[in-house]
Amino acid sequence: MSRYPLADINTLPDDIKAKVLEVQAKAGFVPNVFLALARRPAEWRAFFAYHDALMDPESTGRTSHLTKGDREMIVTTTSAANQCLYCVVAHGALLRIYEKKPNVADQVAVNYRKATDISPRQRAMLDFAMKVCQRSHEVEDADFEALHQHGFDDEDIWDITAITAFFGLSNRVASVTGMQPNPEFYLMGRVPKEKKV
Repeated sequence: MSRYPLADINTLPDDIKAKVLEVQAKAGFVPNVFLALARRPAEWRAFFAYHDALMDPESTGRTSHLTKGDREMIVTTTSAANQCLYCVVAHGALLRIYEKKPNVADQVAVNYRKATDISPRQRAMLDFAMKVCQRSHEVEDADFEALHQHGFDDEDIWDITAITAFFGLSNRVASVTGMQPNPEFYLMGRVPKEKKV
């Protein structure tokens, strides 16, 4: 499954184990990334602290104009450009859920420019994210101006940049380690959940 063994949840430091169990209780399974990175606890803590600050800024007391769906759309699109199977599948699942659109993740992963389930605002956001992903040295003032025309402010542009850059790191670690998506991710947001009686 992976070039590096997944950590045993029972041997994790208490703070990491508590977080993993919290995620398991919420999702119904433990995403492989949590156990793959837990082999190095200091890096796990740093990774997830930055992840949470970027993907859930409200938890830090910061407001943002990017929705959770926007954030997952950036991750899915740029992870596809980086050919990261784990992140496309896992974050594509979250994108489908947040946007409530079962086809959107496939559309943006293959070719966001032809996606019918995104808005012009999101397309502009992804144009910028892809430039950061592939040609960040070419970013110029005109790129900021194009985003301003869609209602993004400079803090939003920082968020788009930081999310793209952070997941560039994540994509590379996931790919090199051979991290595989959990089977549960493939159906999430595609088929309705069974209602408990």
